Amino acid sequence: MTHALDAVRVDLDGIANIAPPAMIQPLRQRSAGGLPQVRLPSGHTAVHVTSYRDVHTVLTDLSFARAETNVEDGPSFLPTIMPTEMLLNLDHPGHGRLKGFVASAYSAATMTRRVPAVHRVLDDALAELRAQRARGSADLVRALLDPVTIGVNVDYLGIPTADIAYFRHLSREMQLAHDTDIDQLLADFWTLFHYIEDLIARRRELRPGLIIDLLEARDSVSPPVSDAEYAAILLGSLVGGDQNILSVITKIAYVALARPELWQYLVHNPDAIPTAVEEFLRLLPLGRISTFPRVTTREVTLSHGVLHPGDIVYADAHAANRDPEVYPDPAVIDPARNGKRHLQFGYGMHHCMGAAMARMEITEVLRRLVTELPTLELAVPEHEIRWETGVLVHRPISLPVTW
Repeated sequence: MTHALDAVRVDLDGIANIAPPAMIQPLRQRSAGGLPQVRLPSGHTAVHVTSYRDVHTVLTDLSFARAETNVEDGPSFLPTIMPTEMLLNLDHPGHGRLKGFVASAYSAATMTRRVPAVHRVLDDALAELRAQRARGSADLVRALLDPVTIGVNVDYLGIPTADIAYFRHLSREMQLAHDTDIDQLLADFWTLFHYIEDLIARRRELRPGLIIDLLEARDSVSPPVSDAEYAAILLGSLVGGDQNILSVITKIAYVALARPELWQYLVHNPDAIPTAVEEFLRLLPLGRISTFPRVTTREVTLSHGVLHPGDIVYADAHAANRDPEVYPDPAVIDPARNGKRHLQFGYGMHHCMGAAMARMEITEVLRRLVTELPTLELAVPEHEIRWETGVLVHRPISLPVTW
C-alpha cells in the first residue's frame, strides 16, 4: 500500500560524522593526458577519475591492471601488500577462472535460499536487544547488527561458532588497516590467514557449509584451485561477508534513525525497502576508499582527457555515485529514486563477490526491525555517536536505541 511518506528526501551531508576523512590529496598539476591528479597515501601520483561514465569505463575495461599495484612500494591505499591470489589483486584471465569457481555460491538465487538462515540468527539477536532494553539500555550494534553479520557468515561457511572469539578481532584489524603499527598489522593478518589454512586442514571438524562445498569442487576448474588460491578466496569470504556488511548496515541504521522521517518511510513502506537499500548503498561506502588503484596498459580516451600506458588510476566510485549528471541532487537520500545502477560494489571483472549477500542481509534485517520495532529511535543525539575509522572501515561503534 502506498503511504503519504513516499516523497521523503534527506540531505546526507547534514548528518553528523557521516563523511570519513579523505585519503587522497588533490594536486594542481594535471596528467600528460590532461586529467586531474591526486597523491595516494603511498606517495604515488594517480589520475583521479570521478564521473560515472569514466569510472564505469575503467572498471569494465579488462586492460587495467591490479596486480602491478600489489607490490612492495607500489601505488596503494594500504600500508602493506596482500596475497597475490586474492581476487581483488588478480587480472584477466586468472581472475575469471577463480571468480567462476566461487560465483554461484554468492549468486542472488543462492542468497535468496539463505533468507531463513538470516531470520534464525535474527531471532536470537532481537531477543538480546529486547533483553538489553529491559535491563535499562540497548545498543543496536552490540546486540543485533554485530552478532547478525558474523552469525550469518559463519553459518554459511560452516565455521564452528566457538572459533569466533579467536578470529573475529583479526578480521576487524585487517579492515581498519592502520599504518601506526605495521608489524602488528602483518602479524594479525598472517594469524588470520594461517587460521584459514588450518580450517581447510580441519575439514572433518567443520559443519556443512561453503568451505566443504568448495573443497569438493576445487577440481571443477582448470587448472584445479591451489591451496593458496583457496585460502585467499576464503579470506575474502570470511572478512567481506562479515566486516564489510557490518560497516554498511551499521551506517544505514544510523542514517535512518538519525532522520526519523526515513525510518518512518521504511516502517510504512516495507515493500520499498529493497529500493531504499540501493539508495543507501549508493551514498554510504564502506570506509575511506572506493576502489583500489589500477595501472593503465593501453591508451584509453575518457570524457575530458586521455589515459596513457603506465598511468596509475584511481577510479573513484564514491564520486561517481554522486555524479549530478546521473543522480540529480546527488547528496539527497531519495528512497524511491530510480536511476542507473550505483557503483558501490564496483562493476565488471572486480564487481564485489558478496554483493547479493549484502543486499539480502541488509534488506532482511531492516524488514524485521521496522516490523517488530516500528518506534525504534536513537537514545542519544547523533553527534554523540562514537565512530571507528580505518582504510576500509568508517562506521559507528555503537548505536544506543530505545522504543
